[in-house]
Amino acid sequence: MAEAATVAIAQWLISPDGARALADASQYDDLDSLAAATGMRRNWQPEQAAAALGQTALRRKARRKFGTRADELFFTDAGLQQATRAPVARWRAERLAKQGSRKVVDFGCGLGADALAMLDAGLSVTAVELDPVTAIFAGANLPGAKLLRGRAEDLAAELAARDTAVFLDPARRDGRGQFWGVGGMSPSWEFACGLLAANVGCVKTGPGLPLGKIPPWACATWVSEAGDLVELSIWNGIDGPGSRKAVLLPKGGQMDIASSAVARIGQVGRYLYEPDPAVIRAGGIPQVAEVVNGWLLAPKIGYISSDDLTPTPYACAFEVDEVLPFDTRKIRAALGARDIGKLEIKVRGVDINPAQYRKELRLRGRAAATLILTDTATGAKAVIASRVKGLE
Repeated sequence: MAEAATVAIAQWLISPDGARALADASQYDDLDSLAAATGMRRNWQPEQAAAALGQTALRRKARRKFGTRADELFFTDAGLQQATRAPVARWRAERLAKQGSRKVVDFGCGLGADALAMLDAGLSVTAVELDPVTAIFAGANLPGAKLLRGRAEDLAAELAARDTAVFLDPARRDGRGQFWGVGGMSPSWEFACGLLAANVGCVKTGPGLPLGKIPPWACATWVSEAGDLVELSIWNGIDGPGSRKAVLLPKGGQMDIASSAVARIGQVGRYLYEPDPAVIRAGGIPQVAEVVNGWLLAPKIGYISSDDLTPTPYACAFEVDEVLPFDTRKIRAALGARDIGKLEIKVRGVDINPAQYRKELRLRGRAAATLILTDTATGAKAVIASRVKGLE
């Protein structure tokens, strides 16, 4: 009974009546206010008013992923959390198009974020979704696609074809929220990899997927967007088997990871480089060290040091002002002497809580700096530094 009511409300939301209610809801700045609830109920039934206000709130939240296009789309809370960011979906769709795909089946399309980008790229899209409410919203979001409601496992044999690419973004949510392992994925990880092994295409998963779960025949690509590590995508039929890549959006920089690269270990030099998280996860730190003529501070620490300032899209740079032992009294005194009050704190290999440690530093100055607390080959160090702007 509850599902039927939810489906009915979803169908109403995408109707002309629902559009009018959404237009009414968009006039309120505070969607959670009593004024918004009371005003909406003058013209709409309570469940309709609540649905319109809730959908409007989701659209505003979705602007961070979809920009102003979010105001035309329909969302569920869980679907929005898993939906691919628009720049990443666009990159994936363009990659499929460039390798020659003309048709794609999106098995488990969710709200249609990736399928929408595929349509924009000129691909013919068949979208499959099991959840009834999500399928209703996906149909509204994807007017140019063929939408089928059902299980990916049941439809795969019918839809997968030699001239058709496949895409899967298995659901990674349970009653406690989002998870990053492969157990409990829907469709299962085994099914997704099996389907991909027989077809050109891509499986999207979380960036923390254990490396041992990556099939040896696949190309693994870690993707960051605006400095955030957002996904690991597993590809077949594009690039060589066993290859590893890091893709940095929106700039589009791509690093092909070479397993032969090895970095030396040394002390803190004039500059510190922090590689992009996609580069770190893909194993590209030694290659960045080669690019900047640098070295690592410790074998498993992601910072690179160098005496050279080298432009690179794969890392941000900090100019080192002072290196101290990890001693709070000395660090506090050094920051006070520099009149530091605005402090960015970065931590690697040192067991502290940055928010709590900030309180211990008792900052009162006017100047700004970056404090890098890191393990090194000779113990933990505190590096007071300044970000280098415009190096990329």
